[in-house]
Amino acid sequence: MTKVLVKDGNVDGAIKKFKAKFAKSGVPSKLKQKKYYDKPGVKKRKAKEEMIRNSRKSSHKGF
Repeated sequence: MTKVLVKDGNVDGAIKKFKAKFAKSGVPSKLKQKKYYDKPGVKKRKAKEEMIRNSRKSSHKGF
């Protein structure tokens, strides 16, 4: 459960902090993944493509 304290009546700041904490917790991405069913083969293929993409990104960061 994500909790945020409101300091000095600053509700807008508390909402901003809550949204950041909520996004960091990974709940929105989990909801997006569970929106529809992916077959196991499709999941495996997407994971492989993402690993390739991430490895290319990490290899180019050193330059």
